[in-house]
Amino acid sequence: MEDKSNSVSRQYVVFKLGKEDYGLDIQKVATIERIMPTTRVPKTPAFIKGVINLRGDIVPIMDLRSRFGLPAAPETEDTRSIILKIDDITFGIIVDEVDEVLQLTDDSIENIGNIATDLAVDYLMGVGKVNDRIVTILDVEKLAKIDEEENES
Repeated sequence: MEDKSNSVSRQYVVFKLGKEDYGLDIQKVATIERIMPTTRVPKTPAFIKGVINLRGDIVPIMDLRSRFGLPAAPETEDTRSIILKIDDITFGIIVDEVDEVLQLTDDSIENIGNIATDLAVDYLMGVGKVNDRIVTILDVEKLAKIDEEENES
């Protein structure tokens, strides 16, 4: 019998940006949608693609490739918007492809604070190891705060 008392297991929605795998806590994911037409909002940062009308709610959409400084990629049949909800904040992120739901224990996620010092680590929680695969876990709350702060300027 395995003792898991020191290890909390969580589910993550795994998506791709290019060839890299990223994960989001499934508790923060409201829905996953096909790409919808966006309306650009003046004076917002370039990585805010605009807003969408999602079943009557206006939801801001962030281009995660642009946010992370990655080159733009054409939208494909696999491109998705992941709609996230944190407390009373709802926003979407555009990703290349949603891959799977993965269960990881806290023990299998390493802190990356000692690996990288880039600004990007501000919204990364850690790196999950699954067999020979690495999944970068995003901190959704910090991603939302960055979105909020930069919209206010």
